[in-house]
Amino acid sequence: MSDRKRSTALALASALAGSAVLLAAPAAHADVVDVEYKCQTPIGDKSAVSPIDIKAVKEGDGYKLTMSFQKGVSSSPIELGKGAMSPSAVITAGGAEQASIPVTGAPNAEAVPANTPIKISDLSGTYTPKKSGKVTFTAGVLTIKAMGTTTTCTPGNSPKPSLELDVTAAAGGGAPDGAPEGTLPQTGPADSALAFGTLGATVALSGAAGLLWLTRRGRRAQRTPS
Repeated sequence: MSDRKRSTALALASALAGSAVLLAAPAAHADVVDVEYKCQTPIGDKSAVSPIDIKAVKEGDGYKLTMSFQKGVSSSPIELGKGAMSPSAVITAGGAEQASIPVTGAPNAEAVPANTPIKISDLSGTYTPKKSGKVTFTAGVLTIKAMGTTTTCTPGNSPKPSLELDVTAAAGGGAPDGAPEGTLPQTGPADSALAFGTLGATVALSGAAGLLWLTRRGRRAQRTPS
């Protein structure tokens, strides 16, 4: 094959491979949504609006979700030192399946001056679908812990989803009949641990009984005259 034909074939193969990747990529629709948070803080009720962005990146059988805040939603009457504030939140999944996905973020990288809106770092977590279809992702409750206090911020304006994604359930990932959506069936390591724990207790009791029997037998043997 000539060099020109070989180059043409390689270019065509690359184009086809790129098309296959595009066709295999999940369809997604994302919006930046204004979320009106109603916050219960140690110094009273506060409210603030922050545009929320949720993104998803495929990782193995699941997706890494990242929730981004474009504005601060609360403030502190005193300065918060570096690393004093830890944020977490819940992303609510709807559509093909109902689920609550916890997401967490790093503590504040810089000190936050008093009475200044607290910038929330990006929060991330993993979502593994158990059903295939279109799933929506909506900002849920935000929790801010700082200096021994907890601030809880709840969306008060029924925000629309920030992300809609076509997902495919992992092999064998379907929830069993009767199991609530968004929960994992109680099979596997947890049940195995329970079973082994019960078995271990039985073995321990049997061993203790055997030791007691041997001890008593030994004492009887000592008492029997030769």
